Amino acid sequence: MENKLSNAFRNFEHEGWQKAAGQYDFGFGAVTSQAVDSLLTAVAAQSGIRLLDIACGPGYVALAAARLGCSVVGIDFSSEMILRAKEMPQHETWNLEFCEGDAENLTFPPCSFDAVTMNFGMLHLALPDRAIAEAFRVLRPGGRYAFTVWDAPPKTAGFEIVLDAVRAHGNVNVPLPEGPPFFRFSDPFESARSLKAVGFENIKMIVVPQFWRLKSGVDLFQTMRRAAVRTAALLNMQSPEALANIEREISEKAEQYRTQAGIELPMPAILTSAVRPA
Repeated sequence: MENKLSNAFRNFEHEGWQKAAGQYDFGFGAVTSQAVDSLLTAVAAQSGIRLLDIACGPGYVALAAARLGCSVVGIDFSSEMILRAKEMPQHETWNLEFCEGDAENLTFPPCSFDAVTMNFGMLHLALPDRAIAEAFRVLRPGGRYAFTVWDAPPKTAGFEIVLDAVRAHGNVNVPLPEGPPFFRFSDPFESARSLKAVGFENIKMIVVPQFWRLKSGVDLFQTMRRAAVRTAALLNMQSPEALANIEREISEKAEQYRTQAGIELPMPAILTSAVRPA
C-alpha cells in the first residue's frame, strides 16, 4: 500500500512540475533564490568541493556553487526543469553538469560527494526519509548536507493568505494524492529526528529571512496556480464561483503588504544542515 500511495504522489508531483517548469523562474525564482548563499555557506562550498544539488530546478544553487569553484552535478526528476537549467546563461563555462535523477534512488556510488544540497525540494518528495538516507550514502565521511523548506504559516505570509482564502470560500479537502505533510520539515524537531535516524550529526537549523516582492495581489494568485503543484491543484479543483472569491480575497489580503516598492510578503525559509561523521 505504501508503494502505491508514494507512487501516486510522486507521479502527481512529477506531472505537476513538468507543467509548471516554464512558470517557476518568473513566479518563485526571485524568492527561492534568496536562500542560495546561506545554503552554500552551510555546506562550506568552495573551490575543490564536489557538490550534488538535488531537485535543482532551474539551477540556481548549482550555478552559484560552480561559480565558487565547486565541481557540481545538478539533478531533478523533471526533464522540463533540466532543460531550463541547461539554458542558464554561461552554464557550460563552469564545471557543471545537469541530468535527470531521483532523489530517493540516487545513481551515484557511495562517498561520491563532499556536499549535498536541496533548495525547497524536500516538500515535494513522496519518501523524504529515503532521500535523506540517499544523501547520507553518497556523501564522503565528513561531508555536509543542507536543505531548505518554507517556514510554516503565518510566518510565510503568501501561504497564509492563500490557505485562509481557500478555507473561507472553498474546499480544503479536495481529492489530492496522499503525501507527506507540506510543512513537516518546517518543524526543527522533525528534521533532527529524520537526520539522526540515518546517522547525521552536528545538526543545525537557522531561519533565512526572505521577502517575496510582487507587483500586485493577482500575481500571488496566478503564481500559486501556475508555478506550484500541491497549492496549484488545491486552487484549480475549486468551483468557478469559489475560485473567483478566493482570487479576490488573495488580492485584497496581499495588498495589505504593499510598500512604496510594491507588495513585500515575508516568506522565510528554514535551513537545516548536518554532517556525515568522519
